[in-house]
Amino acid sequence: MLEERVRQSGLMLRGAFHPTASDGVPNLPDGRAAVTLVLVGNVGPAMWDVFAAAPEASLPHSPLDAWSRRIIGAIAASVGAYPLFPFGGPPHLPFIPWAKRAEPVAESPLGMLIHPDHGLWHAYRGALAFAERVSLPPPDTRPRPCDACAERPCLKACPVGAFDGRSYDVVRCVGHLSHPAGVDCMTAGCLARRACPVGRASAYVPAQAAFHMQAFLRNRQG
Repeated sequence: MLEERVRQSGLMLRGAFHPTASDGVPNLPDGRAAVTLVLVGNVGPAMWDVFAAAPEASLPHSPLDAWSRRIIGAIAASVGAYPLFPFGGPPHLPFIPWAKRAEPVAESPLGMLIHPDHGLWHAYRGALAFAERVSLPPPDTRPRPCDACAERPCLKACPVGAFDGRSYDVVRCVGHLSHPAGVDCMTAGCLARRACPVGRASAYVPAQAAFHMQAFLRNRQG
């Protein structure tokens, strides 16, 4: 079963939808249209041990992307789907709009997508495009949890005020992370992200959080 095959890799099915022409889902290599798109991603720390033990983890560049290509590519081949990925561009595929079609996610005040159950502790690693129309459950229409959050602790936790609920000051954030004062964010994850009360049970383990913070800083520093 697809769900079990994905879970064995430390990943999760992250919703699905039937694309229309406006969704920007590319045709399959044989020219057929993608009739069903199933998103695949990680939630919480479940993926971390699997990835950390994989040969790609020791690669000097984009190890998680390389692992995702191998794992999701193999899953796609086993179920007759075509794999798509949010990396490898430009141009980049519109995974954020796809995620909003597939699951009850929306932008948080930090700009990251927030999920009612998983909070900010999730990501999308790829998608499976099927030429067949797969029957899907009714859409989950739960509201954005931020709408009922009056305190907005995420906007108060950043030591350098990089978030104001409308924009993100990347330069200020990177400057903080590049100095000793940013060690807490670098080793345990962004303080603003950690301040969100939603989905704390899904929070990344420190090694996982540090991995993502280091990758972020490398990419921003060129």
